[in-house]
Amino acid sequence: MRVVVSACLLGRACRYDGASKPKLDALARLAPEAELIPVCPEELGGLGTPRPGAELRGGDGAAVWRGEASVRREADDGDVTAAFCAGAERAWALAGAPDLAVLKARSPSCGVGTTHIDGAVRRGDGVFAALLRARGVPLVDDEASEVSEGPPPSP
Repeated sequence: MRVVVSACLLGRACRYDGASKPKLDALARLAPEAELIPVCPEELGGLGTPRPGAELRGGDGAAVWRGEASVRREADDGDVTAAFCAGAERAWALAGAPDLAVLKARSPSCGVGTTHIDGAVRRGDGVFAALLRARGVPLVDDEASEVSEGPPPSP
C-alpha cells in the first residue's frame, strides 16, 4: 500500500512557519504495511520555508482547480495560486497514484474537508487534497479517525 503523507507530519520542518507537526505514533501504525511517501506541495511549488501564510480566496481547492478561486498570501495578498497548483501536481507525480493520503488538517494545500478560506476555517479541501480527491484517492487528515472518500460535507 502506497500512502502519501504531508511531510510535516513525519517531522520535516516544512510548514509555512518553519515548524513541523509530527504525528509519528499514528503514522507508525501504517508503516509495517505501507510505503510512506512524504511530500510538501508548497515547497514542491517553489515556495520556501519559512514562507508567509496563505489562504484560499473565493472557494476551496476544487474551486481553485476550476479557476473560480485563488490562493493568496495573507500578509500582502500576493497570488500564489500557480505555485500551489504546480506543487500539488509535483506531489502527485512523486506519490505515484497512492492508495491513501494522510494530510495536515486545515492546510490550504492539504486540508481535508476544512481549510482556511476567506479569513476563516470553512468547509472544503485544500489544493492538493482536492486534486487527490478528484483522482479517487481516499483522504484522512491528521486529526480525524476515519477516511473521507466522498466530497466534503455541504455547509
